[in-house]
Amino acid sequence: MTELCEPEGGCLTGQGWIDPAYEVRVLIHEPGRAGMHDRPRVEKALDVLRAELEVGRSTKTELTTRAAWRAFTRFARQRFAAAPTPDSDGLLFQYGTYAFSGRPKFTLDLVRQFDISDNEGEHEHFVQVHCELRYECEPTLDALGSVNSWFFHGADGDLDEWFAAMEGHLEPLFSRGHCEIDVYEEPV
Repeated sequence: MTELCEPEGGCLTGQGWIDPAYEVRVLIHEPGRAGMHDRPRVEKALDVLRAELEVGRSTKTELTTRAAWRAFTRFARQRFAAAPTPDSDGLLFQYGTYAFSGRPKFTLDLVRQFDISDNEGEHEHFVQVHCELRYECEPTLDALGSVNSWFFHGADGDLDEWFAAMEGHLEPLFSRGHCEIDVYEEPV
């Protein structure tokens, strides 16, 4: 990065003007170099997702499918203090027409799953954090069928490529309003 410095002091960097009288500290937040202590605890994941869903939303506007997807992608990029195994932090994208609670609805479920281990490091259970959007059934949505796709942090795979592939499935939903949204956590 190029810096432009004046003889009187102060430099223009990619971060703006820096006065040499102030100490500058750089914090490194790279997955390969950051320790687990730098990451939020898994127990905070639901709060983090809810906060992401509120970004840029006013009290008068309904959360759109596109806004929910963008919030989920921001949430999915954040790393949590999960177990250091390839399948301990997963993302699940799924949709289809289901009748979980009464009449059928087309349901888009964006999920983050964490492996919870006991004190000896053995698998105890999973916790899933859901952002579920439900739409009134109609032939166009029913014709989409169902999709179910996983991505795991720490496994070989490119998160941006997975996001792009999943976003391709969302195109028919971006122009629709959803009828219900539910954000919750459950042990599985």
